[in-house]
Amino acid sequence: MNIYVLLKRTFDTEEKIVVSNGQISDDSAEFIINPYDEYAVEEAIVQRDKHGGEVTVITIGKEESEKQLRTALAMGADKAVLINTEEDLEDGDQYSTAKILEAYFEDKDVDLILAGNVAIDEASGQVGPRLAELLNIPYVTTITSLNIDDKVVSIEKDVEGDVEVIETSLPLLVTCQQGLNEPRYPSLPGIMKAKKKPLDELELDDLDIDEEDVEAKTRTIEIFLPPEKQAGRVLNGELKDQVTELVSLLKNEAKVL
Repeated sequence: MNIYVLLKRTFDTEEKIVVSNGQISDDSAEFIINPYDEYAVEEAIVQRDKHGGEVTVITIGKEESEKQLRTALAMGADKAVLINTEEDLEDGDQYSTAKILEAYFEDKDVDLILAGNVAIDEASGQVGPRLAELLNIPYVTTITSLNIDDKVVSIEKDVEGDVEVIETSLPLLVTCQQGLNEPRYPSLPGIMKAKKKPLDELELDDLDIDEEDVEAKTRTIEIFLPPEKQAGRVLNGELKDQVTELVSLLKNEAKVL
């Protein structure tokens, strides 16, 4: 089985984001595998171990993304591919990413593509579905269970606090949600093996792509932090007095009544 994972390099979730002049400053920031993509990597490894084949992890970005790809290899992926756009594409968006991936998969024999449900930096959730449409294969988002029996695939999908059961077929693209599995930590032997596993680097020219073909369709005007929240207030006294004061605050200060 040919299994592929779409991976993104994102800020560490423990990082305090610094915004300067309407842009995120990443000078001293730590980066990790997008947490939802970790579920995709884990599930890819699980399915490979059940059905055979190999897992290839792909990311689009700069040289620095190699670290996250090596982490995925240390988890148990077989191969990694970095599509380096540092010199060819200054600013891209979800459209750009999907078009580049479409070109990469043009000559690939695909059984299963896994991605995170969203990336924690932009949270658009668009790349997976866009790519599936371009490749003309079925896709299911926010999955929490995946069972493959030959070409028949049974899926449980998270839908607003409930579960939807779907049956489809390979080839298939899915995006992975919390609850699907528990991503493993890279072991020391895994880290050592990852150093010898293949990591290929491609550029847009290698995929016969011109920069104009993948030019972003959207533009970020400004990035800003939300306003600081005011401290909460504790109401004291008799219950009826608290209710009276609460109603007054909601009406006169919060102005929601």
